[in-house]
Amino acid sequence: MVEPADRPSAAGQRLSAPESFGVSTLEPGLHPPAQPPGRLVSIRVQMLDDTQEVFQISQRSPGKVLFDLVCVHVNLAEGDYFGLEYQDHRKMTVWLDLLKPTLKQIRRPKNTILRFVVKFFPPDHTQLLEELTRYLFALQIKRDLACGRLICNDTSAALMVSHIIQSEIGDFDETQSWQHLLHNKYLPDQDAIRDKITDCHRNHVGQTPAESDYQLLEIARRLEMYGVRLHPAKDREGTKLSLAVAHIGVLVFQGYTKINAFNWSKVRKLSFKRKRFLIKLRADPAQSAHHDTLEFAMASRDCCKVFWKICVEYHAFFRLFEEPKAKPKPILFTRGSSFRFSGRTQKQIIDYVKDSELKKLPFERKHSKILSHSSMSPQSSSFRSQVPKESATSVQLADQPDSTRLGHRAECNGSEDSPTAAASTANGFRDAAAAAAAPGSDPVQSRQNHRGVGSAPDPHFLNPESPGSEDSPAGSPHAVINGTGPANGSAGVPAQGHLSPLTSPLLTDAGCVRNDDEEEARRKKFPTDKAYFIAKELLTTERTYLKDLQVITESFHAAAAKEESFPDSVKNLISASYDPVHRFHQGFLKEVEQRLAQWEGRSNAHIKGDYQRIGDILLKNIQGLRQLTVHLQKHSECLVELERVCRSGRKAEAVCRDFEQQRVCYLPLNIFLLRPLHRLLHYKLILERLCKHYPPTHEDFRDCRATLADISEMVLQLQGTMMKMENFQKLLELKKDLTGIDNLAIPGREFIRLGCLSKLSGKGLQQRMFFLFSDSLVYTSRGMTPSNQFKVHGQLPLYGMTIRESEEEWGVPHSFTLFGQRQSVVVAASCASEMERWVEDIRMAIDLAEQSSSTDTDLLSTSLSDNKLAEDGGAEPESEEELCGSRSSLERQGHRGNTTVHVCWHRNTSVSMVDFSVAVENQLSGNLLRKFKNSNGWQKLWVVFTNFSLFFYKSHQDDYPLASLPLLGYSVTVPAESENIHKDYVFKLHFKSHVYYFRSESEYTFERWMEVIRSATCSASRSVPSTRKELY
Repeated sequence: MVEPADRPSAAGQRLSAPESFGVSTLEPGLHPPAQPPGRLVSIRVQMLDDTQEVFQISQRSPGKVLFDLVCVHVNLAEGDYFGLEYQDHRKMTVWLDLLKPTLKQIRRPKNTILRFVVKFFPPDHTQLLEELTRYLFALQIKRDLACGRLICNDTSAALMVSHIIQSEIGDFDETQSWQHLLHNKYLPDQDAIRDKITDCHRNHVGQTPAESDYQLLEIARRLEMYGVRLHPAKDREGTKLSLAVAHIGVLVFQGYTKINAFNWSKVRKLSFKRKRFLIKLRADPAQSAHHDTLEFAMASRDCCKVFWKICVEYHAFFRLFEEPKAKPKPILFTRGSSFRFSGRTQKQIIDYVKDSELKKLPFERKHSKILSHSSMSPQSSSFRSQVPKESATSVQLADQPDSTRLGHRAECNGSEDSPTAAASTANGFRDAAAAAAAPGSDPVQSRQNHRGVGSAPDPHFLNPESPGSEDSPAGSPHAVINGTGPANGSAGVPAQGHLSPLTSPLLTDAGCVRNDDEEEARRKKFPTDKAYFIAKELLTTERTYLKDLQVITESFHAAAAKEESFPDSVKNLISASYDPVHRFHQGFLKEVEQRLAQWEGRSNAHIKGDYQRIGDILLKNIQGLRQLTVHLQKHSECLVELERVCRSGRKAEAVCRDFEQQRVCYLPLNIFLLRPLHRLLHYKLILERLCKHYPPTHEDFRDCRATLADISEMVLQLQGTMMKMENFQKLLELKKDLTGIDNLAIPGREFIRLGCLSKLSGKGLQQRMFFLFSDSLVYTSRGMTPSNQFKVHGQLPLYGMTIRESEEEWGVPHSFTLFGQRQSVVVAASCASEMERWVEDIRMAIDLAEQSSSTDTDLLSTSLSDNKLAEDGGAEPESEEELCGSRSSLERQGHRGNTTVHVCWHRNTSVSMVDFSVAVENQLSGNLLRKFKNSNGWQKLWVVFTNFSLFFYKSHQDDYPLASLPLLGYSVTVPAESENIHKDYVFKLHFKSHVYYFRSESEYTFERWMEVIRSATCSASRSVPSTRKELY
């Protein structure tokens, strides 16, 4: 246990943390490791920020107990990257063995100081999912630079030190920076490059400490000596060498130059015999059948054993899926060492952090003079991999990490909320209450953004007679808040000290609870005919459609009108094409609303005639809509012209980009432009259901059948344009998500599928985002920049490509090999069904590419085409210009962490163009009652399903959603008896441990919601209508 008297304010110490250990993040719900009985011994540990902590352990406890106490003390979830090292009685630096008793390793604990340092250096720092872990790695790099262990050229050294200074003192000030360099030693020869350091520091204005950590690690990981700990040795000729171990295998150095590397895949066995260290290599079939054995002489047997142990641990940590099991003890004789790696492997760490909902407390940066603290807020681990931004202005719908992006400066708000006020999150959808629970929380914006800090909740929502409000999506631990702002208090909420400014019936479970008996009685008053519910679906979706038209005709028109340089020709074209359609549908909606009111008996008109039908209104209005076909045909022209203007003028592009950041634009702008074409498909499907429901003798059947013939003719007439525009719109959207690619949206290219695959390289399996087009396959990784774009690593032309399943060859489940004309790539899918979809689509795309006359499919920008990427074995850049260049082209872009691409990345799934086309048809709106797993009441919400997501509103009159929930990866089922949901028409959405219940008003609406949600949660099969497959 840490002695309170010896506990200084350390960088690893959590702010506002209780004196006791609380709960360990290593194992959720468990206290610090139990210690065996016995006398307590004090062990002193030096942390990475040079502070020292004293821990009390039992004299018989193993090393793991001490190590877990240290990790619990700093609240470190990814602790297995670290270790405790010390100098033993032979003056050799060794690692603490976690399986052996600590006091059998440390003979004089009073005179020994253990050092908590980084033990395993991953090849890619984006694999570190916690900001605290990246901060500790940055401290390790700082220490290695200062002691001369991390050797590099002056440019890299100056750039790294400039990032360290930026994280410690903030933006460049000539006097302050100069004084800081005089009083702090970051490099052995710092004075010689002091001017270069200050020049680099000037370029980091506005960069937060968390971003500085990221940039520091980005530079360090490219260096040859990154994470290298040299062990002196000699070869058979007596030449002085050094051995080292890394994630890739065993390295050989001469001086500070790497002269050889033995990949783990080539090493058959590592062993030592007395002073000789032996590396036995696998036989190379191309050369000879015998096994090569390399021999190196080290200073002593102990030196050999120390190096052999760290090799065993590195191999297990980076290459194995799980911790190796202990070997059974032999009965008579022992042969060899029983040493094994103890702890979680890298794969286990990543899976654990992604799957866990870890409650994070703020931590203090000891050396940082910037007033703001890094706020480790309780966000889904699957989204912690991005570079955090303090004082953020936006939060993404899907996968927006990091704590400091959502928390911010403590001095902005004078009050501190109780830690219990922090809400949990799941899948990266953070609620506003969580943002407000951090001291001084800013309001955060999603793509839809949100209201100002002072706006009060809707008064009718506080009325006990209004729909219940105890479980708003804004309070959901799985939903992104972008709607209501805070109020200073709320009626009907129990007083519990100082409430968060976002506490209101909308955002908490404390609001009025719906009376279910009243709800059932109200429901029984309405018609039960299926035709009524089909007509009601027409009404609810028409309301959403009209709101979407207003985004173009009102909101975007107003935004474009403010920019004088925006071409009048484009503004006039959009107005002339969309305003008549908008006016027409305003009248159509009024007629449908009146008819439904008559059908429900809410007016006296039903006394005078039979109004329980909808076909007559549809027939009249669809015939009127045919007169607007000329305007519908121009919508594709509007999309093309808008793209041309954005490509040719930066100001027009900025108008569109800024508009997409507004809360009213909850989808990409181009999708709104295609909404009128999509709506024709909805009318056709609704009419098909009506005709199927009515018998031929029904009075409404004739009108519905005539209307269906008219709308089918319109759909057939516009279908070719619709498919081309869907593909064009998708290419434009992907262009915004990718960096390092040229001329994506060109005639003839068709998008086919995007999604996650693991690519096998020298570093092992690495997650990559693949984009399949009709002429090439592009693979990318997620860029850690404010723009959230994906960085292109390479492309494989499909012309001449072959594909072969290779699970047995590589020993990787669900893997297959792509053989291209220039290179071959081995990839693995997450499951067998994903692999089948990819293989089927790639084979189809290969057929399309071979049918095409053109073989020139180079998508990559010149810089990417000319430079071999490090991932594929080439040299990585190390100059300041190259290291900074990856950010410069992206900083102009807006945040794009809420797109389908990012959801696929974090849910490890894929989506095809067929899925997008089916999603266009499967759109739905209406009222649902929503309930969380642990809440009691049901809350009425207006819910819109579109673009693979649910969008939540207080009512259909709202202009923008309060929250959203992307559904890719979720499953939809019916609650089991054990869940005690004793209501009709309830369906359940769940993803891992995240559960929602939704309740509809009728069997028809229940089936419709299940149908459309399944279309988003399950990839479309190839049994879709042939007309949709013609997209390819």
